[in-house]
Amino acid sequence: MRVDDFDFNLPQELIAQRPLAVRDASRLLVVHRNTGRLEDRQFTDLVEYLHPSDVLVINDSRVLPARLWGRNKQRSGVIEVLLLRPRGEGQWEVLVRPGKKARVGAVIEFAPRLSCEVLEITDSGSRVVQFSFSGDFEAVLAELGETPLPPYIHEKLDDPERYQTIYAKHSGSVAAPTAGLHFTPQLLAAIDQMGVAVVPLTLHVGLGTFRPVQTERVEDHVMHEEFFELSAESAALINARRQAGGRVVAVGTTSVRVLETLAHDDGTVRAGAGWTDIFIYPGYQFRAVDALVTNFHLPKSSLLMLVSAFADRETIMRAYEHAIAQRYRFFSFGDGMLLL
Repeated sequence: MRVDDFDFNLPQELIAQRPLAVRDASRLLVVHRNTGRLEDRQFTDLVEYLHPSDVLVINDSRVLPARLWGRNKQRSGVIEVLLLRPRGEGQWEVLVRPGKKARVGAVIEFAPRLSCEVLEITDSGSRVVQFSFSGDFEAVLAELGETPLPPYIHEKLDDPERYQTIYAKHSGSVAAPTAGLHFTPQLLAAIDQMGVAVVPLTLHVGLGTFRPVQTERVEDHVMHEEFFELSAESAALINARRQAGGRVVAVGTTSVRVLETLAHDDGTVRAGAGWTDIFIYPGYQFRAVDALVTNFHLPKSSLLMLVSAFADRETIMRAYEHAIAQRYRFFSFGDGMLLL
């Protein structure tokens, strides 16, 4: 399977640069997988497609203020450090720009109470660093760090909370689980009042999620790892709803990856925590997910391949062509899609 089969041309003006004033005022393209029928709706219309017996699975990960600005003690100029994933004992894998100022042994200072030393350079060009800090690391990071935005967003965000879901709880992501950005307290309350169970899991989103696949063949791509957790309580509720005839409606590809990582062949899921590198592309047989709320994804990305596996490539590419023709807003702050 060729990666180029998942490419498409997107006018730059359709890449949303800022969130809408009201989260759930976005549009919703409804895709009926069995028939290929497309419907242009509003995101608040989601309630019309849910059943009281369903379970809505959300990712409650919170985006870290993962971008830091510092200086090399031996060199002039500013250095950007972006946290990717913890390695334990104060060590993190990070991206550094410019890389020439972050050779092994370099010490980068961010403030009198926060610095890091470069321990190694990975095969991908990232760095492993050892942080030194005073006090609680998360508190220091909250004070000194910035919420990172994807590189295709060129405008500064007035309110960093708009790049967080309203139910974000557990810090650890370097990018938002963007399908959840559309939900408001009022919409979630309406869904709850219907009888739909809203169940959380956690997957800390890494930057690799949004990167285009670099190999020529889809099958040759190696997925990055991301940390996940599904509690026993959430697993039990998901299984009970599905066994009673309800559907598992995943909010975001991140929720899909956790559910499918933990799924048994009979569609039930087990509780668990750990790292997943599951790569879902056409040909994959889904076990735990019945419907999917998602955003519009980057060309040649693993996320586009995942949704093409959930529907099929032809249906998804036709839906994307329709969305472009109808001037939908794309990517993180863009509009949503419901795959039924």
